[in-house]
Amino acid sequence: MKKCRCLLPWFLAAVALAQDQAPPQGPVPPAPAPVSQTQPAQSANRTIVKDKNKSQKPGNGTSKDRLFFTLPNFLTLEEAGKVPPLTTGEKFKVTARSSFDPVELAWYGALAGIAQAEDDEPKYGQGAEGYADRYGVRFADGTIENFMTKAIFPSLLHQDPRYFQLGKGGFWHRTGYAVTRIFITRTDSGHNQFNYSEILGSASAAAISTYSYHLPSERNLASTTSVWATQVAWDTLSYVVKEFWPDIHRKLRPAKTAQAH
Repeated sequence: MKKCRCLLPWFLAAVALAQDQAPPQGPVPPAPAPVSQTQPAQSANRTIVKDKNKSQKPGNGTSKDRLFFTLPNFLTLEEAGKVPPLTTGEKFKVTARSSFDPVELAWYGALAGIAQAEDDEPKYGQGAEGYADRYGVRFADGTIENFMTKAIFPSLLHQDPRYFQLGKGGFWHRTGYAVTRIFITRTDSGHNQFNYSEILGSASAAAISTYSYHLPSERNLASTTSVWATQVAWDTLSYVVKEFWPDIHRKLRPAKTAQAH
């Protein structure tokens, strides 16, 4: 659960920003501009919406977004509506792009550094060798879990690995929706189905990791269950952050047109 605890400050910041959604009370807006001035404004608004959709949903149905402008968020869509399913090749391609992203690699390095500073798993020791072992374990755990839950099982079971944001309703309603996405997902045909890819995929990843390269003392059912529970908890937390990230993003980076005025 250490990985989830490292993300907790970011999550609390997300909650605080997302709850403050009341529009500011400003002066009465000016009267509508003449027709000759309104037409260009409408055209500009259409351009902004078009650009937003382009950045959120490239041609292959994935995103170019990043959580907090850093962590890859390529399998999350805002206001997606009906989008074409991802092919098997696209599922593997976007998963690889996320897993080997430079920021993701640096993130595992930070987690390994925290673990070494806390002397977590002392059998790894200290120094460069101990850090390399901790880094390798975290990178392998995350990468195997990503491919199992986002590429391999979704391809075999024809399930959609993307997170489709609800984007409306109260805070608890949206939080509840995000949490249930661990157990409910879309199929490639657009229907709701139990999220076998998440549950079975993360369980398979936990079994592979604990019984192959984890410490010999951890190669047992209890350790496998602990790794599986940690991965599911991490994915649940990340879904909640992904649900409210558009709200935070708009607060941190107001529209350019508003800044111009």
